[in-house]
Amino acid sequence: MKNVIQNLNKTFDNKVRLGIMAALTVNAKLSFVDIKNLLELTDGNLASHLKALEKAEYILVAKLFINRKPNTTYKITELGKKEFEAHLKALEELINQQNTVRPSENG
Repeated sequence: MKNVIQNLNKTFDNKVRLGIMAALTVNAKLSFVDIKNLLELTDGNLASHLKALEKAEYILVAKLFINRKPNTTYKITELGKKEFEAHLKALEELINQQNTVRPSENG
């Protein structure tokens, strides 16, 4: 089991980052407002997690102005896809391993 745990990506330990990555996996791109509303987060909370994912190069950020209003969108990178899929696979392996472990009789 130790090897499976080592395959988990620490960047995705946080539920907000997990939610961001899941949302970006199934959407080509999402705006800051879209992600904020989807995950029901404050601006500051979301911004800090997006920065962490951007720093890890798991997401790309595009900043535009539409009708003089800022519009920031995010999309997952190839590295982000690869790392997130590996994390999900490790979670699945961990769950499957737990199904095969029998509790000891000594409790």
